[in-house]
Amino acid sequence: MPEPERIIIVGTGLAGATAAAEVRERGFRGEVTLFGEQSHRPYELPALSKSVLLGETDEPEWVHDQGFYAEHDIDLRTSVRVERVDPAQQLVTDDRGGTHRYDRLVLATGSRPRHVAVPGADLPGVRTLRTLDDALALRAAFGEGVRVVVVGAGWIGTEAAAAARTHGADVTVVEQAELPLLPVLGAEVAAVFRDLHTEHGVKWRLGTAIAEFTADAGGVRGVRLRDGQELAADLVLVAVGAGPRVELAEAAGLDLAADGGVAVDEGLAAAPGVFAAGDIASHSHPRYGHRVRVEHWANAKDQGAHVARNLLGENEPYLATPYFFTDQYDLGCEYRGLADPAADELVVRGDLSSREFIAFWLREGRVRAALNVNSWDEGDALQALVDSRAAVSARQLLEEDLGRFE
Repeated sequence: MPEPERIIIVGTGLAGATAAAEVRERGFRGEVTLFGEQSHRPYELPALSKSVLLGETDEPEWVHDQGFYAEHDIDLRTSVRVERVDPAQQLVTDDRGGTHRYDRLVLATGSRPRHVAVPGADLPGVRTLRTLDDALALRAAFGEGVRVVVVGAGWIGTEAAAAARTHGADVTVVEQAELPLLPVLGAEVAAVFRDLHTEHGVKWRLGTAIAEFTADAGGVRGVRLRDGQELAADLVLVAVGAGPRVELAEAAGLDLAADGGVAVDEGLAAAPGVFAAGDIASHSHPRYGHRVRVEHWANAKDQGAHVARNLLGENEPYLATPYFFTDQYDLGCEYRGLADPAADELVVRGDLSSREFIAFWLREGRVRAALNVNSWDEGDALQALVDSRAAVSARQLLEEDLGRFE
């Protein structure tokens, strides 16, 4: 494949902005154009549900300084939507009527919040959290005694609930599963998060679903559950996950995977000269032997850097294991790997009740994932355990020095 002259990246999130910077870092001297629908320059998402929502800052972590893009000859086009991709002609068309030719294309269009298909879902006061503007508006609405109902108890839902309680809001979380974060952590570890929030005054409605949002003249006034109970609400945050934004890819004829993402190979290629990275990439992962699609910060950053190398001809497989982190009240944790809590063996080093422990998920004598909670000294060893798939027993994880795995 000849050296490209023109690279177009669609999406100004972390994956897209990282890819643009990395091709320059690696000496690429051709054209780099970065299209994004938001008016802001590229920023990272984790702070939105953490420090921004808590009121610790008014800004997210910007991917690069204000002048970075001009200084590195990256044509950053904000508030511009790409409407069409034509892989056969190697063209993209924007919403202003412009057409742009590329030699290599990266789709990094990210995700959008999922909604709930119940009456009242479009009422004023029913909100989602995805952008900086969303976070600032939510924070302004949180306050002492404000009745907040959070629908969904995943990572965004639980982080937002913690922020709302920190602002003094009256918070109820509604979740169809029997525990928050149950599919990711399993019952024993998920109970730690339930109890943490309960101690901070969050009320739970677990194992149930919503039937409708009710209204008064000003907008949403409550959430009616399927059992008929109605929860009073001044504000509702719908946090039931996100869906990949794959409309451009699908219209361009690219293959979609069963998980809804764009099907990419081991090197993140979706078609000749076309790559996908970040939330939308359903990656044929060599480490796991199946497709993996991850919507976390580290995946966007790492895939953005990796796809840049392959844009320039390296054609190397992407091997990184998933990673994410959360901070809720006085609990901080990091998760590495990809476990199936319903099938894997849980091994806990430390004390769940103290909220200072390491949880391992074992399958066939190898660590599939590790979670360190308020325990910060073993990060490198945990990464090595997950990455190397070294043979290890539950007894060794409980008793031996984890540093030997670094």
